[in-house]
Amino acid sequence: MRTPRGREQMDEARNPWSNPPYSAAGPATGEAGVLPINTLDAEGAFSPLFSRQQQMFPVLLDVEVDKARAFGSIVRWRAGDAIFTMGRQSPGLIVVLSGLAHVVRRDAVGRVHRVFEYRPGQFMGEIAQLFGHPSLGDGVAVEDTTAIVVGTEDLRSLLVMEAELGEKVMRALLLRRAGLIERGSGPVLIGESTDARLIALQELLRRNSYPYSLIDVLKDADTLALLQRVSATALDCPVVICPDGTVLRAPDGNQLAKCLGWLPDFDPAHVYDVAIVGAGPAGLAAAVYAASEGLSVALFDGWGPGGQAGTSARIENYLGFPAGISGQALTSRAFMQAQKFGVHISIPSRVRRLRCEQTPLAIELEDGRRVASHTVVVASGATYVRPAIAGLDSLTGRGVFFGSSPVEAKLCKGLEVAVVGGGNSAGQGVVYLASHAKHVHLIVRGANLEAHMSQYLVDRIARLANVTLYAATEVIALKDEAAGLAEIDCVGPRGPLAFRVKHLFMFTGAEPNARWLQGCGVTTDDKGFVLTGAAARGAGESQGDAHQTLETSVNGVFAIGDVRFGSIKRVSAAVGEGAAVVAQIHGVLNERQQRAREAHDARPAQATPAAAPD
Repeated sequence: MRTPRGREQMDEARNPWSNPPYSAAGPATGEAGVLPINTLDAEGAFSPLFSRQQQMFPVLLDVEVDKARAFGSIVRWRAGDAIFTMGRQSPGLIVVLSGLAHVVRRDAVGRVHRVFEYRPGQFMGEIAQLFGHPSLGDGVAVEDTTAIVVGTEDLRSLLVMEAELGEKVMRALLLRRAGLIERGSGPVLIGESTDARLIALQELLRRNSYPYSLIDVLKDADTLALLQRVSATALDCPVVICPDGTVLRAPDGNQLAKCLGWLPDFDPAHVYDVAIVGAGPAGLAAAVYAASEGLSVALFDGWGPGGQAGTSARIENYLGFPAGISGQALTSRAFMQAQKFGVHISIPSRVRRLRCEQTPLAIELEDGRRVASHTVVVASGATYVRPAIAGLDSLTGRGVFFGSSPVEAKLCKGLEVAVVGGGNSAGQGVVYLASHAKHVHLIVRGANLEAHMSQYLVDRIARLANVTLYAATEVIALKDEAAGLAEIDCVGPRGPLAFRVKHLFMFTGAEPNARWLQGCGVTTDDKGFVLTGAAARGAGESQGDAHQTLETSVNGVFAIGDVRFGSIKRVSAAVGEGAAVVAQIHGVLNERQQRAREAHDARPAQATPAAAPD
């Protein structure tokens, strides 16, 4: 009998990974040897992280250890004690004062990737400790060990208040997470690599910079035996084995996030200064600047940080990065900054609606929870337009993708692919895909690329020998086969045109993500983009003043980034609006505080009751 799809905790008696495959005496037979943390094994020698080992595993100076001591507490373990366990909540950043400890990095099925040793002056931890997420490794005291334990909230304080030490710690945490991603530690995904549901789960993990490993049921001979060990079959795929041993059958993104411990609890009685919906460049910038100025901030996004910018393979005209930077790298850094300053982040969390009929305002999530806030920033961005093309809906995720990422790029290695779109996102996608695919067919409706694409991208595409441009051409239909996309039918200047490809990447226009604002009185243009400033005041009742250029028609509700009418569709512009909106939020909060004081002062003083006669 098949187990119903969903979440199941394996029984301890039959869970082969319920206990760490490691003891203080050393790794089990056949596993990686114990390595000093400044040493790489043969496989790691080819890693780009090799040259940064001293930054990944620094030894703190005595004065730095003393600074860390002010933020933590002293904890002692006897030899053989578990310091932390994979899949369970970590105590925090652990600075070793005396003794010897080992950390085992492995995946959810027990395959050991590395064993590190930590001695006095070194610290255990990675980004999970900053996020407050469960540990992605096992820590054990090899000798009697004494350490300073700095909890998540205190770690954030350390990073902000001790700038030089904080920089050293933060860099190490980031590099260690990069190492985990490189090795594939953490959860294990099992399924067919072309399965749209599996691709979506991989993209969720990738966008959130979370390590994982993938086992393809069609390529790995041991997969069926592995599935049997967790009481699953190929029909249950995609299957996810979480770090704590929990088995998920065909989960959605929210189920996976819960299993990994991503989603925080919100105090229903707490009122934030600002709630931000959308974690693209605009929303992340607003979160970082607001939190760094002392405001309490909640940030929500339905998928992961980065927005459309997060899918850009390389942004080369962003100020300060002469060599260019990927959208994922840029927005991931901003995401870490938001965590550093204490932003309460809930990803993935889809917002159902904005409740404007109450004071304070409230964000209502799809799971029914409400989060109250004095102000709200609409930074929910825009999605690619879904053209009216026959066959598009049934093939989305089955060969047709909106945007591109490394997950999809791996699928088209050595194959011919097609790209539709003539803007910068399409240009960046073409350049990236051309480095993986055999040939890229670029289909644009316009007469040329220069009309909507930056010149540096136009020039680069012109130099790519494996890219062909089809201008003034439009896709009219998609044809499928059992495995997915089979053919793209187009019409161009010379008549009908067909492409026999299995992968199509769409970069088509922008549609605002603003439906969750309906019923709240926030005015939009006829396409759904949110009006702000003078445009909003002209469309509805006058609210605020002329300086509130980013405030909507509803007092205390602001809009920034691609969702806003008239915004410049560039990452730098979105970041600028995210910074600018914080000053306007302060204006609203200060005005309300002033009104509250005036109302309090205007209350008639209560007469003091006369003393009763003796």
